[in-house]
Amino acid sequence: MGEADLRTRQRLASKALLAGGITFSVYSDQRGSERVFPFDVIPRLVSSSDWSHLQAGLEQRSRALDLFLADVYGDQRILNEKPVLRQIVETSAGFLPKMRGIRPNGGVHVHIAGIDLIRDQDGTFLVLEDNLRTPSGVSYVLENRAVMKRVLGPVLANVDVESVDEYPTRLREILSSVAPEGAEQPRVVILTPGPYNSAYFEHSFLARRMGCDLVYPSDLFVQDDRVFMKTTAGPLPVDVIYRRVDDEFIDPRCFRDDSLLGIPGIVDVYAKGRVTLANALGNGVADDKAVYPFVPDIIRFYLSEEPILKQVDTLLCGREADRKRVLDNLSSMVVKQVDASGGYGMLMGHKASRQELADYALKIQESPRNYIAQP
Repeated sequence: MGEADLRTRQRLASKALLAGGITFSVYSDQRGSERVFPFDVIPRLVSSSDWSHLQAGLEQRSRALDLFLADVYGDQRILNEKPVLRQIVETSAGFLPKMRGIRPNGGVHVHIAGIDLIRDQDGTFLVLEDNLRTPSGVSYVLENRAVMKRVLGPVLANVDVESVDEYPTRLREILSSVAPEGAEQPRVVILTPGPYNSAYFEHSFLARRMGCDLVYPSDLFVQDDRVFMKTTAGPLPVDVIYRRVDDEFIDPRCFRDDSLLGIPGIVDVYAKGRVTLANALGNGVADDKAVYPFVPDIIRFYLSEEPILKQVDTLLCGREADRKRVLDNLSSMVVKQVDASGGYGMLMGHKASRQELADYALKIQESPRNYIAQP
């Protein structure tokens, strides 16, 4: 296949993505325009042996982080043994003291994990960061595969590639498995903030593919320690909510009282085990980027295993020695805000202007706890 043919197929793929509404928005873009999700017509193939290694490592990491969350909101054994980690946890914006003592249905905190990977110059896969609150992006994987089949069908036909089509079905099965006790045919819904959210395409896509109702906050209400969905046939009880609404907005009675995206009283129902929220409330403390350097120790603490996957060397700006190194080498660092995600709150040192470097240096000096850096 020549260069001209590849370019033609790339254009066809981009048109197919746009026609299918496979877009996302960037909040910082004042034009408010939708963008086509980046797509490279040349597929990145992962060998079965590499995939087995990744699967084992990602499962190990997810299990350990789930146990960490159960401990942080429970007995806090690891925090008692590691005072430095306690200080980081208790100053994390993602730590919700109100969730202390609340055990989610099935004891599961991390139902869906979005763990970002990179590959270094030696071909080794490394964990870049953990996303355990409301990870998004899987719909683009599914749609990209469908587009790739259309534009590269003859090529893929000669390669034994694993299917991804079963993901929505498996996700619904997993969510149903953690429904409240006694829910024989659990009603699962997807809660979206609405069409102006950057990932709204994904919310509606998954609802269709999973066979679930897509609901807005105004569609749900609490009554008699249950969550109900408004329908033309009358209220229907809801058992599992796959939420794409952030913690602080989920219940104006418990968190932000100015939230227009929450369901008043839902946290009380959740605490009583009468509804499952996926992911669990309070997960943000585990994907705080200042906790990330401690994940290898977290794996050893809870699983008594060595980490299968390595991760990127990370400097904590809250440590004086690390902060000095970061500030002295800012132009060669990637600096991240510890509670941000999706590329927000980040400085790419090698691409930054002098003014941007100066601005970020000031931010780090003013709030060192809020930043980490990776060479």
